[in-house]
Amino acid sequence: MKIENDVVVSIHFGVAEVDGNALDSTENGAPLEFIQGAGYLVPGLEAELAGKEVGDKFDVKLEAQDAYGEFQEALVQQVPRDLFQGVDTIEVGMSFQADTDQGPRTVEVTEVTDEMVSIDANHPLAGMALQFVGEVVAVREATPEELAHGHIHQHGGSCSSHDHADHECCGGDKSKHAEGEECCGGHSHDEVKEKMDASPEGCCGSCH
Repeated sequence: MKIENDVVVSIHFGVAEVDGNALDSTENGAPLEFIQGAGYLVPGLEAELAGKEVGDKFDVKLEAQDAYGEFQEALVQQVPRDLFQGVDTIEVGMSFQADTDQGPRTVEVTEVTDEMVSIDANHPLAGMALQFVGEVVAVREATPEELAHGHIHQHGGSCSSHDHADHECCGGDKSKHAEGEECCGGHSHDEVKEKMDASPEGCCGSCH
């Protein structure tokens, strides 16, 4: 079976900066599974996989626009410190979840003052050229339920918190909170939502 839209694909892969700095890999772990055409992968990798079959290998270099997009200054913003109600300590490098018209978006704290917090909604790999190397290990038809939900179900079962592989470097689903993330304020996202909605751009790459 060839890879086309709406089939479930499993790949083993490694991803690195074009200069060779390794970033992520499924080596010694489970392959990444996804529905082709559902926007789970970065667009350049999804395009590279189209038409391939089990056993086919891939080695593709992607410019930023075909991976996680160019870095967007508009996605770096300052919000009032008091929006983070219930969070005793805010430190640079912490991640939070903000609701926007494009859906949940992960933001990273880049600067903290007594009154303001700088947050960056760019994907950590935005602006970077990347190289993906790997192999197609399985291709199968998606179930009607998987197509309706837009993601795979383990062993054809129903949704669970483990349905998505957590390989962020190839476009893993970020609609759920990653481990250690918190919601802004721990309550309503409305004020943060207003701040993020003011940005004219959508989410980079396959940010979810």
